[in-house]
Amino acid sequence: MSRTTRTDAQSPATHDADSHDMIRVHGARENNLKDVSIEIPKRRLTVFTGVSGSGKSSLVFDTIAAESKRLINETYSAFLQGFMPTMARPEVDVLDGLTTAITVDQQRMGGDPRSTVGTATDANAMLRILFSRLGKPHIGPPSAYSFNTASVRASGGITVERGADKTKTVKATFNRTGGMCTRCEGRGKVSDIDLTQLYDDSKSLAEGAFTIPGWKSDSQWTVQVYAQSGFVDPDKPIRSFTKKEMQAFLYGEPTKVKVNGVNLTYEGLIPKIQKSFLSKDKEAMQPHIRAFVERAVTFATCPECDGTRLTEGARSSKINRKSIADACAMEIRDLAEWVRGVKEPSVAPLLTALQQTLDSFVQIGLGYLSLDRASGTLSGGEAQRVKMIRHLGSSLTDVTYVFDEPTAGLHPHDIQRMNNLLLQLRDKGNTVLVVEHKPEVIAIADHVVDLGPGAGTAGGTVCFEGTVEGLKAGDTITGRHLDDRASLKEEVRKSTGALEIRGATANNLQGVDVDIPLGVLSVITGVAGSGKSSLVHGSIPTEEGVVSVDQSPIRGSRRSNPATYTGLLDPIRKAFAKANDVKPALFSANSEGACPTCNGAGVIYSDLGIMAGTATTCEDCGGKRFDASVLEYRLGGRDISEVLAMPVTEAEEFFGSGEAATPAAHRILQRLADVGLGYLTIGQPLTTLSGGERQRLKLATHMGDKGGVYVLDEPTTGLHLADVEQLLGLLDRLVDSGKSVIVIEHHQAVMAHADWIIDLGPGAGHDGGKIVFEGTPADLVAARSTLTGEHLAAYVGA
Repeated sequence: MSRTTRTDAQSPATHDADSHDMIRVHGARENNLKDVSIEIPKRRLTVFTGVSGSGKSSLVFDTIAAESKRLINETYSAFLQGFMPTMARPEVDVLDGLTTAITVDQQRMGGDPRSTVGTATDANAMLRILFSRLGKPHIGPPSAYSFNTASVRASGGITVERGADKTKTVKATFNRTGGMCTRCEGRGKVSDIDLTQLYDDSKSLAEGAFTIPGWKSDSQWTVQVYAQSGFVDPDKPIRSFTKKEMQAFLYGEPTKVKVNGVNLTYEGLIPKIQKSFLSKDKEAMQPHIRAFVERAVTFATCPECDGTRLTEGARSSKINRKSIADACAMEIRDLAEWVRGVKEPSVAPLLTALQQTLDSFVQIGLGYLSLDRASGTLSGGEAQRVKMIRHLGSSLTDVTYVFDEPTAGLHPHDIQRMNNLLLQLRDKGNTVLVVEHKPEVIAIADHVVDLGPGAGTAGGTVCFEGTVEGLKAGDTITGRHLDDRASLKEEVRKSTGALEIRGATANNLQGVDVDIPLGVLSVITGVAGSGKSSLVHGSIPTEEGVVSVDQSPIRGSRRSNPATYTGLLDPIRKAFAKANDVKPALFSANSEGACPTCNGAGVIYSDLGIMAGTATTCEDCGGKRFDASVLEYRLGGRDISEVLAMPVTEAEEFFGSGEAATPAAHRILQRLADVGLGYLTIGQPLTTLSGGERQRLKLATHMGDKGGVYVLDEPTTGLHLADVEQLLGLLDRLVDSGKSVIVIEHHQAVMAHADWIIDLGPGAGHDGGKIVFEGTPADLVAARSTLTGEHLAAYVGA
C-alpha cells in the first residue's frame, strides 16, 4: 500500500518540477522598458513584435538573455571570470525560470580577411583532418592544409636543467608544416600601391611632385624631410632619379636626418604611406582621404596561390581528384554530394559529422555559398543563418534560443523553410524567443507579446500578450496592421533614362546585360543568393552622384549620438556660440565644455575586476555631461543639455523659427523626422538604438548627400508593418524630387509599390545570376512566371 502511495506522489502529472514551466519577468526597466512584468511559456515559440524602438530587444536580449549569460558566467571560478567580459545585472526586480540562453543575432561576422564561412563553422577544420588522413600525396598533419598556419622551422641549443647543479645544452629542432601561402600570407589577395597616385614623376620635389592629400605645401615638414634628406636631389624630376636614389626614395629604412636644424626621421615613401594611411580604419577617414586610399591601393589575386590562400603542397594533395582548395571553392550543396562519394571506413565518424554540417547549410537555405567565401562579405541575414548551423544538430534540449529577425534578407519563398527550422528547435523541447515583424512568422507563434504602443519614450509597455488570433482581434498597432496589403499602382512613372550594365560577371552573375531605369523607383528582387547585391553593388559604377546605403553597421561609442553622427551638433554649437559670444568648443561634452568630474560621460564607471562594473550618475553634473558654467549659456531659453534631451520633433520645431532658428540644424532634423525617427532624443547614445533605428539614421544622413541615384539595401529590415507605409512615402518623395531610387528588397509591399521590377534567379548560386523578369509589378503578377511573381500575386490577392 505504501509503495502505491509513493508512486502516485511522484507521478509525472503531480511532480513539483513540472510547475517550472514559465520564464517570469517582473519590473523590467532596461532602456525604455516601463516596469514590464510578463510570463513567457517554456518549450514554446514566442514571437515579440511591436514598432521599431518599442523595447523588444531591450526585453529579450538586454534583459532575459543577458541575465542568463551573466548567471552562467558566475558558475565559473573567479580565475576564469577574470578572462571573461564582465556583465552588469539588467535593470529588473525579478527574473525567474531562466534556462541557458543561446543568442543568434544579426551582428555581421568579423571582417578579418582570413575568416571564411568554413573557418566560422568548423567545416574547414573537419576537411583539414580528412585531407591529412586520405590526401595523396600525404604532406603532413591538418595544419599543413590550413591557410592560417605558417610553416616554421627552427633549430639550436636548448638548456635542460636536471637537479640543483646539473645543466645540459642539447641540440633541438622544431618543425611545423603549415598551409599558408607565403606571398599573400593566407589572404588570397596581394595589395599594391599605385605610385602614379602618390606623385607626378615629371616634376621635382621642389616643384611639388607629391599628389598625396596634405603633402602639397613646400613648407610642410613631411615634404621637407624628403627634400632635405640628402638621399635624393630635390631639384631633379623623380623620373630621372638613379636606381640608388629611387630605392632610398621608395623603400629607405628609418634614418635620423637634420632638417632646418631640427632632428627628424626619414623613411621611404612606401612604408610611410602604409603607416600613415593604410594601417588606419578606412571608415573613420575623412571622405577625401578615403577616396585617395581607394585610388592608391589596388588589390589583385595572389599570383602564387591563384587566390586559394594555400601552398603548392596543400593544393597538390587530393582525394578523388579534388584538392582542399577545390573542395572549399565548390558550392556547399555540391560539396555535400562529393563528401557522400568518399567511402572510407577508417574516417566514417568524421565523414558523418562533416556531412551533417554541410547538409545543415543546404537545409537552412545557404547551399549556394562556398566555404572559401569571406565571412565579412555575408549579409546580416546570411551571417545569422551561418551562426544557426552549429545549433541545428545539437543534442541539447531545454535551451532558450533567442533570434533577432531570422527572416532578414530572406525571399518570401525561403521564409517557410526558416519557420520549419524554428518549429524544429521548439519540438526538440527548447524555448524559442523570436523578435520579428513578418506576418508569416507571427502566424506560427504559440504565444505573442506585442510591445508599444509607440517607440522610444512612447513605448516600453506590453500592449498584448496571448495567441495570434487574440492579437488580430485586439486593438494594437500590430493587430491592426497584421493583415495590411499594399495594392499595385494603377499608373507607374515613366523613366527619364537608364543606367546601363553590360556583361556583369561579379560573383555568380552570368554575363548579365540590363538597363536600370532612372527617375523612377526600381526594385531588384530574387531569392537569397540569386545575385542581387552582386548586380547592384558590384556592377553599378560608383561614380559621382551614386549614394549607396548598405547594411554595414554604423560606428559609434557610448559618447556618440544622433546629433554627433548626423553632423547636427555642429550648427547647434555654432548657434549657441554666436548667441552667447563664446567658443563653439564649450558646447561639446567631448571637448572644452565637458564636466571635469566625469569627463563628459555623464556617469562614473567603476571597474570591479571580475565583478560587473558599475556606472553611477555623476553627482557634479547630474548626468548632463556639461560643466556648470556652460549650462548658464542659453539659446531660445534652453541650455545645451536641455536641447540634447529634446526628441527630434520638438527640436525640429525649436530650431525652425523664433530666436533659435537655425536652418542648417532644421534641415537635418527634417530628414530624421522623414525616416520615422521623430521620437528619438537627439542626445541618446547610439549604443541604445535598435538595428532598424540605426539603418534609418544612416539613411537620413545620406539624404543630405548631393546624389542623383540612391541605392538602398533592404531598407525594411527592422521595420514594423506600420512603418513600412511611411518608408514608401519617403521613397516616393525622393523620386518626386528628381532622384532615381534603386532598392534591393524582399518585402512584397515595396515590390507592389515599385515602378519597375528586375527579378534575378531562377535559383541561388550557380542556379541564379540571370535576369528572369523585367517590367512593371502588374506584369510580374500577371505572368506569374517566377517565384517572386507567384508570391507577389498571392500577397496582392490577384
